[in-house]
Amino acid sequence: MDADVDAWTRQLSQLFAGHKVIVAFMLLAGMTPRVEALQRYGAQRPLLVARGSGTGPLPDPADADIHLLDLPPLELVTDEVRDMERLSIDPPESVRAAVEEYDPDGAAVWWLGPPCRTGELLGRPAFGGRPARWTALEDKTRAEPIWDACAVPHARSRVVVCGYAELTAAARDLDQGDGTVWSGDARDGVNGGADYVRWVRSGEQARAAFDFFAERCDEVRIMPFLDGVPCSIHGFALDDGVAAFRPVELVMLRHRDTGRFTAGGLGTWWDPPPGDREQMRDVARRVGGWMRDEVGYRGGFGVDGVLTRDGFRPTELNPRFTGGLTTVARSVPDLPLELLQLNVVAGREAHVSAADLEGLITRAADAHRGGRAIGVTARSGAAEEVDVVLDGDRWRVAAAGEVALGRAQIGPGAIGSFVTFEAADGVLRPGLRLAELNVRLLRFADERWATDFGPVEPAPDLRTALPGT
Repeated sequence: MDADVDAWTRQLSQLFAGHKVIVAFMLLAGMTPRVEALQRYGAQRPLLVARGSGTGPLPDPADADIHLLDLPPLELVTDEVRDMERLSIDPPESVRAAVEEYDPDGAAVWWLGPPCRTGELLGRPAFGGRPARWTALEDKTRAEPIWDACAVPHARSRVVVCGYAELTAAARDLDQGDGTVWSGDARDGVNGGADYVRWVRSGEQARAAFDFFAERCDEVRIMPFLDGVPCSIHGFALDDGVAAFRPVELVMLRHRDTGRFTAGGLGTWWDPPPGDREQMRDVARRVGGWMRDEVGYRGGFGVDGVLTRDGFRPTELNPRFTGGLTTVARSVPDLPLELLQLNVVAGREAHVSAADLEGLITRAADAHRGGRAIGVTARSGAAEEVDVVLDGDRWRVAAAGEVALGRAQIGPGAIGSFVTFEAADGVLRPGLRLAELNVRLLRFADERWATDFGPVEPAPDLRTALPGT
């Protein structure tokens, strides 16, 4: 198997082998694994066009040329996503100059992130993005017709014009007793990080949500609030079928007072009941097959949703190489899943069948669990790393000689500060809810670093406790 994987990687790496490569529009710390990968793929020394330093190990300047962009601070995750796409369409003059200095012959290729456009940039092939017709499927107001077309069970929803009377009338109709969730459209570009999502349970929250959406959206989707574990299922569309992988827990923490959600980490320690797992995998196959037939989709994708008391109910489609896929891929570092993504989106041969890919990824991801708790805050501060231990129901900094639960870290991000927690080896076991760890991380960050996450709570697991599941 190792020899086959090595041969497969060599075939796929022809995309970069021998080429100059421009890695662009991410944080510099996020480019470190890409520099290491390009060295394995036989690429020439890359140029890194970074939007900031970020948190974590930085690339060695001996291994890459580095150009740091001078960009204004951002307020939302959505701003970062849209900014990456904007830069890939019309890069500033400083980027043009850096690229021409690095690659005067115009022979380099780009390696961009999923929000970017694919095809060509500054006369050079651009890999890593996606066509606009695929991006359009990510608009949350388009989700229900997709579930209907795929015969996927889902909650009822309504898409209404962004007027206060229309929004509140739809909410009254759809409320099943615990409020409704409002999600804004993608009029001005894709949104993410739960920025355009509100849990509305009162008149005050309805007015605040309307005020937010009225400035940013033409339409809003209204759904009943779905209680249960936020999670996703991922697949990979190839010419001969769709590979379906294992579920991923999505940490989506709740602010009951404001109706806001805080997006946290992703992990594969949690397991839904076997029947729900297979239902989720079937959803991935159905949705992936529909995208392949309708828009010629190829590559990885994710379906986000909630494991409710009645089973998995999808809420949105992410037609790209998602953070959840990255989490799954970390479980199988020897398999070039992201490199496969770049190849098939570019129309190149996959050199693997959907069935073989599904078996390789799913078995390995079930055997090797992973993930990390995170938080993004607009408040900036000094960087620090500390080992932590559990003291009652809270974390504190580990004393000398204590065995740490893991390491908490704060550092610069595209938006203020980025907070993370990496567990020590062997500490976490299958069955763990990452959301519980993420709540403790954010509370620790507020206490030690004066961040502004505030009181948050995890979603309950309503399904695994049911008899017969």
